[in-house]
Amino acid sequence: MAHPSMLLHRHLASLPSNTFFFLPATLALFTTLFILFYIFTTPSLFISHQHKHNLKYPLGPSQSSPLTPILPSNGSFHLSAKFPFNDVFGGEDGTVSPVSSRSHFGSKGNSMNDIDVFRDGDIFLEDYQQMNRSFKIYVYPHRRDDPFAHAFLPVDFEPGGNYASESYFKKALMNSHFITEDPRKADLFFLPFSIARLRHDRRVGGGGIQSFIRDYISNISTKYPYWNRTGGADHFYVACHSIGRSAMAKAEEVKLNAIQIVCSSSYFLPGYVAHKDASLPQVWPRTDDPPTITTSERKKLAFFAGAINSPVREKLVKFWRNDSEIYAHFGRLKTPYADELLGSKFCLHVKGFEVNTARIADSLYYGCVPIILANYYDLPFADILNWKSFSIAVVTVDIPLLKKILRGITSDEYSSLRGNVLKVRKHFQWHVPPIDFDAFFMVMYELWLRRSCIRMSND
Repeated sequence: MAHPSMLLHRHLASLPSNTFFFLPATLALFTTLFILFYIFTTPSLFISHQHKHNLKYPLGPSQSSPLTPILPSNGSFHLSAKFPFNDVFGGEDGTVSPVSSRSHFGSKGNSMNDIDVFRDGDIFLEDYQQMNRSFKIYVYPHRRDDPFAHAFLPVDFEPGGNYASESYFKKALMNSHFITEDPRKADLFFLPFSIARLRHDRRVGGGGIQSFIRDYISNISTKYPYWNRTGGADHFYVACHSIGRSAMAKAEEVKLNAIQIVCSSSYFLPGYVAHKDASLPQVWPRTDDPPTITTSERKKLAFFAGAINSPVREKLVKFWRNDSEIYAHFGRLKTPYADELLGSKFCLHVKGFEVNTARIADSLYYGCVPIILANYYDLPFADILNWKSFSIAVVTVDIPLLKKILRGITSDEYSSLRGNVLKVRKHFQWHVPPIDFDAFFMVMYELWLRRSCIRMSND
């Protein structure tokens, strides 16, 4: 076969002089032919490392294929009906990885033996100890007689409600060893405004939050030098209510530069920047120790209850509301919510108005394996936890295949998932005061990962 460059030379030599006008189009045509020739003769160069990895599990003509993994950047499973579950759940031989027996200790000597649920447990524990020793946060000060003290200062009561994570974090931070009163020693600067509390303030309300934040940033950038020296890149705020994602509309530098720790953490939202920002777990407050119940007592295959406030939930209820194994409810339950979670093997987290709800934390608290039906959700602590070790994410287009997917999980695979649920649930609980490896310390570690390695001079 003649080389494409020789073909081009012969073609140009045969052209009469009056056809020179068409030379650019001719060059474009032969360039395209050359690229196609190169691709088809060197196919291995166009297979990514991840695709090569997936090709280790080819299906022979006699193999059935119940499940296919679609691995998103958040590290959890996205499953559809094509490949064997064993191939992606375990090691290269398709077996489930054994639970590590190693034990590690946190800043206060608390033991942690769940190294297998982390992306890299050894690095996490080493970094965690360093974080506890050296990480410092400066909080912009506000007096108790400030007209908006209720939005800037931590609450003096036990936080409650669906958006309590925001208040729990601030309350824990302000009483922690991470606080420094010397901004020269600070790794990060905390913007302490509370979106949830401003929303309920009649002087501000949902419609006035954008202007409030704009004016606040203007004030601190005028009064202090710290914002201007980095453009806000070493600053962060925390918000759990969904209105937080629109609160920065008049303060673009906050949205683009500052670290946003938010519950509504979706790759699909233009205001959220994965890896710069981080997901805050939405947790319904509970003060009791998590209950324990054996797998044999969980009679239901899967459970969901909630308002029909999204197309995803509408589709789920449409397909499964009358099923005998998958219980998909809307409206008021006739039985206690906790009993339904305790009686189910899998509990469904389904996207509503936003990708986030408290249902993942609910599932973990009650020992139920979470099934995540929320495309583009940047899951909490995705930089740290190996979500595929304790949860299953199903793309929403596969809702009609949900029962097939769940039935395809073997008892050994389920036991491993549920065992890891019991290990990770402590990371999705708030405490006053906080304890090692709980939600507060996990969020602090996410912030520590995002600190700047260059400390600017104050001169």
